[in-house]
Amino acid sequence: MRRVTSATDPLPHPTVSPDWAPPAPAAGAPPPDRAPRWSLPALLAILALAAVLYGWNLSGSSLNSFYSAAVYSGTKSWKAWFFGSLDAGNFITVDKPPFALMIMGLSCRVLGFGTWQMMLPEVAAALGTIWTLHATVKRAFGHAAAALAALVLALTPITVAINRDNNPDTVLVLLMVGGAALALRATRDDRLLPLLGSAVCFGLAFNTKMLQGYIALPAVFAVYLYASGLGWRKKAVNLALAAVALAVSSFWWATAVSLVPADDRPYIGGSTDGGAWDLIMGYNGLGRVLGGEGNGGGGGGGAGGTFAGTAGIGRMFNDVLGGQISWLIPFAGIALVAGLALCGRAPRTDMTRAALVLWGGWLVLHYLTFAMAEGTMHPYYTTALAPGVAALCGGGGVMLWRAFRGGDARWSWVLPAGLVVTGVWAIVLLRRATGWNTWLWPAVGVVMALAVVGLAVLRSAGSGTRFRLLAVSLAAAIVAALAGPTAYAASPAFGSAGGMMGGTNPTAGPSTGGGMGGPGGGGPGGRMRDGREDGRQGGANGEFPGGGAQGGQTPPGGDGELPQGGGTSGAPSGQGGQGGQSGQQGYGNGELPGGDAQGGTPAGMGAGMGAGMGAGGGMGGADSALVSYLEKHQDGATWLIAVSNSQSAGQLILSTGRPVISMFGFTGSDNAMTLARLEELVKKGELHYIQLGGGGGPGGGNNSLLTEITAWVQKNGTAVKESAYGASSSSSTADADASSAAQSGGSTVYRLDPSDVS
Repeated sequence: MRRVTSATDPLPHPTVSPDWAPPAPAAGAPPPDRAPRWSLPALLAILALAAVLYGWNLSGSSLNSFYSAAVYSGTKSWKAWFFGSLDAGNFITVDKPPFALMIMGLSCRVLGFGTWQMMLPEVAAALGTIWTLHATVKRAFGHAAAALAALVLALTPITVAINRDNNPDTVLVLLMVGGAALALRATRDDRLLPLLGSAVCFGLAFNTKMLQGYIALPAVFAVYLYASGLGWRKKAVNLALAAVALAVSSFWWATAVSLVPADDRPYIGGSTDGGAWDLIMGYNGLGRVLGGEGNGGGGGGGAGGTFAGTAGIGRMFNDVLGGQISWLIPFAGIALVAGLALCGRAPRTDMTRAALVLWGGWLVLHYLTFAMAEGTMHPYYTTALAPGVAALCGGGGVMLWRAFRGGDARWSWVLPAGLVVTGVWAIVLLRRATGWNTWLWPAVGVVMALAVVGLAVLRSAGSGTRFRLLAVSLAAAIVAALAGPTAYAASPAFGSAGGMMGGTNPTAGPSTGGGMGGPGGGGPGGRMRDGREDGRQGGANGEFPGGGAQGGQTPPGGDGELPQGGGTSGAPSGQGGQGGQSGQQGYGNGELPGGDAQGGTPAGMGAGMGAGMGAGGGMGGADSALVSYLEKHQDGATWLIAVSNSQSAGQLILSTGRPVISMFGFTGSDNAMTLARLEELVKKGELHYIQLGGGGGPGGGNNSLLTEITAWVQKNGTAVKESAYGASSSSSTADADASSAAQSGGSTVYRLDPSDVS
């Protein structure tokens, strides 16, 4: 009969080769069926630390206006909530399935719309991930391993950054870790229900970020198939039932979307045909790995290379991603290999080995996927690596410690070697951050060196003073290993080093140069170097449409990550320095619950235009008087205005509280707006204002569809004059007289009425 370890068992059941055994428990140690007294307080302390890192000064962080607008629209329309529409008029959705948006939307419907109301489920999900990983590691490796794994996960820099943002990755990681935990329980207990629960978790992860939610599935499948104690026929039946649960929980939303006639639902953003299935297979599927499908070109020259460095096996260690995720990857790899070797000839159903295989497979699968992806690759995607790294550092690290103390000379060098590698890599990463906490890398080196020497000298210490010194050496090694990532992780919450505090590309820590999309580099990533902000997200970088800026230059206008609070003097925060400095409070601090503020502006989002209309076809240079004019002359139309892309539209939705059309989606490549559709909207009086020019549109604003729409609008519409809304001289164009049209960054706003096209 197989032994089932309890949830509180501080040690795993024997799993190592017959010629090695762990040392006997120390005098006064708790019985095997009882948790040590420090276990629960340690977990609570880690959760409290994580809550501070994820929630401190959260209302001062800028969030992604793309998702914020969709959450806000979902509070105004249940249809928008279900489809994940960017606007409450349901013209187009975001380019992801809506599960994470649904959760945030429900929170904001109950508590009112604001930063804290939106982020409360995200922070709760992040803490839930730590708790779930702790419980899972504890069952396989013991309490010390669980505490270490939880601490590593809580302090992973990119995880801290993304958990302070409203991107869907936080919910995604919780669901995947929950699925892995339930799969291990099903493998250990030989029960069907946890396996079905695991399948549902991965299905919901799919409905959070589509195929990324499946990356760890091969490891889960392999562990259950190999390590479960059931017979092969029973396992096959259980896996078939789990596959049904996975399919239902994965495809219910896409199926529901496809059952609604295209005329009665919004265009599915990111797709080429307006449908959910195309989004699954294209933009959010193979397009992410191979490039194309709105993700830039392949061969390392697509958007992936823009944001996270060139695709290749060493990508996780480059200047862009190294400080975000790679600190403990070498140690995790050493712990995985050594742990599997220590399991030796353990039975097939051994749960320690099963856990190693699952978390090792998790790490390897995510690593290879992200490293080799030719499509869009943001640094924050790598937060999905963190649970695997943390579990292996905790579980494998404790196995190495027991082997180190076990008296077998063959293993006495592995733990010190792993710590030396960790310390050296930490020094390399810290030295990349020129001028930032220059004292830290020497301190890490000295402490790690002393700790390793102490471990070597005191390895055979029994009880008494020598054993306490050995424990101090081990603690010092852990501190040295975590000092670098902790310093990086603190930057989003406490503003040190200019780490980006949110938006479309959140990262942590100081500028380390490298790639347009990485920390520093003066391009996407919006980092700070020597106290000066390099450019915010935007420009022609394979991710954001229009704008016309090249080589990572920041175009005029907003970028989706600038605060949605009102800029100084009511000017658009899209105006670079002026707005970027003014609205750090974001668009809500939890003090203004629910409903609309004055003028229909979402509560807590600030008065005036606030975010502008963004870069690339946006109205970043326009005076807020123009937006006030549009609001006063909406004349019963469903949408305030139609702009080229979703970042621009999202910022306007947040600053006005009114539906705005994104004609060409997030990347500017969606064919959501056709000439026939535009004529129909104008004839019905559902849309009066259209903004043209300034870049954006399908294919970067250079294809027949955009040309056709532009010609039709210019022929039938009337350009809005500056004299109509009383533009100030500071916001006028070069030839700003009463007869000039309202322009911003080369764009022009046109008015069309049903009589113009009848």
